[in-house]
Amino acid sequence: MDFWHVLAHRAPIFVWPVKFCVATTAVTYVLSILTGNVSQVDRVWTFLPTIYTVYYALLPLWPTAAPTFFFPHTPDTLPASLQETYSPRALLMASLVVTWMFRFALRFRYIYMNLTLCRLSYNTWRRGLFSLKDEDYRWEILRQKLPPFLFQVLNLTFIAIAQNIILFLLGLPAAHAVAQPHTSLATSDYILGTLGFLTILTEFVADNQQYSFQTFKHSGNLNPNEWPGVRIQWTKQDAERGFVTRGLWAWSRHPNFLCEQSFWIIISLFPLLSPDSPKLDFPPTSLASVAPLLPCTVLCLLFFSSTLFSESISKGKYVPYAAYQERVAMFVPLLTPVWGALLSLQGRKESVDALVYGTRSNSKGKAKAE
Repeated sequence: MDFWHVLAHRAPIFVWPVKFCVATTAVTYVLSILTGNVSQVDRVWTFLPTIYTVYYALLPLWPTAAPTFFFPHTPDTLPASLQETYSPRALLMASLVVTWMFRFALRFRYIYMNLTLCRLSYNTWRRGLFSLKDEDYRWEILRQKLPPFLFQVLNLTFIAIAQNIILFLLGLPAAHAVAQPHTSLATSDYILGTLGFLTILTEFVADNQQYSFQTFKHSGNLNPNEWPGVRIQWTKQDAERGFVTRGLWAWSRHPNFLCEQSFWIIISLFPLLSPDSPKLDFPPTSLASVAPLLPCTVLCLLFFSSTLFSESISKGKYVPYAAYQERVAMFVPLLTPVWGALLSLQGRKESVDALVYGTRSNSKGKAKAE
């Protein structure tokens, strides 16, 4: 009995997602070799979790027999409840993930607006989502640090395979929700849904504050048509510093990353906090009891390690960045006032604030994070 038959017998709901994951892994890896650009997974990062989540949420919509090997379908071995009825909880989760995906479309519109108004430089396109030739700057730096053979091993094992597996895992909370009784939404669903939407909105603001700063940094012009929440009066001192420390970035060094991790934690909590879920063990009593949190845990570990690498680059590039690390928390905004209080006890807060914000702590108009 081959792998696909075993999977179809033991976990039929995962047959198509696993096929799709294998296909995307192969395609992104081959493209990375053909183009010499390993950012191919980055281009589909926002689409793949959405595809997996929507597949689970819309199981009754798919045909029971697949027209082709990779066409989405609902195995006829699934229980009738999964084949014939929709899970309101999974549909809510899917709507949030689709909104999360379209946040990037709004970001692209914002970039285009800045390009036409401010002649934004190539740096704004640093994520390389519009051209097969553009690559995340971190991969190029890592390529220079590793022997070619080791970099290609990393490309295959981590960039292509591991990242596609992580994206596959992000769809598992929806599969968990679909497997539960398809009852009406509970209070926990409404609370988590609200938190999820607010997290997406906050991440959108953080992203666009960063892009607004990069626009001003490279053009010297303030954009009069900024999105709400992004209308910050950047100064020459801000541009000379080289990195953003105002708005949400005065409270967290990576507010967008914080929101990204928080969003997937919220998605993972939907089936766990539902009335149909067994009571959570705290502290966990077995590996099985923490398995539903595996997707968001793996994602958080990825973001943490990636952020450490990114910050090592920024620290070498910008002299005041070390002061920024002392003054502002990496992710959690509530820790930033704590760092400020510790610096006050050391008698260094005013000097650090001057490096980070460009003004003294008692100066008028300073964006405080106290």
